Amino acid sequence: MRILFIGLVVFSTWSILATNIYVCKILELCDDPETSQNIEADLLEAIVVDRLKDGFPVDSTDFALVQKQAVAPEDLIVRFAFDKSDIGSVSLSGKYVYESIIYLDQNSQASISITGHTDAVGANSYNMALGFRRAETMQHYFESNGIPPGKIILQSQGEEQPADDNNTAAGRANNRRTVITIKK
Repeated sequence: MRILFIGLVVFSTWSILATNIYVCKILELCDDPETSQNIEADLLEAIVVDRLKDGFPVDSTDFALVQKQAVAPEDLIVRFAFDKSDIGSVSLSGKYVYESIIYLDQNSQASISITGHTDAVGANSYNMALGFRRAETMQHYFESNGIPPGKIILQSQGEEQPADDNNTAAGRANNRRTVITIKK
């Protein structure tokens, strides 16, 4: 029994020492303030994204600890139901909102462009108004999640710039959208 106990102690000590050598000496992750800062920023990002996903509002104080350089997120496309301008139960990317807020905070000249689009069903004037209502819906969503109103530009293209064929149901569904772009 005594030999088992000694073996367990030796094995545990060796495991801890080997892990420490591997992590600190080989991977060089110990005592690196930049690594710990990036881990903290990533953790904060995950928390804020979860809050946005769960429908909780956030504000700029939630982003105060983030120090990493922001990159403009790719365009976001939000699809709408036929003749609707509300997002309803559509799941929007909290990560996109988070990255947008960080980027806008670090780039004072940047703004968000929201362009509403429709399919070709209906009169052109009605579709222009519907596209604008869709853009306004997205504007309200972004403002309620911390984007300053002065940083948002709205426009409607109505049915003028289809993304797909208006002769098929699937094509028309792809055309009922808003495109959110970060303008530098």
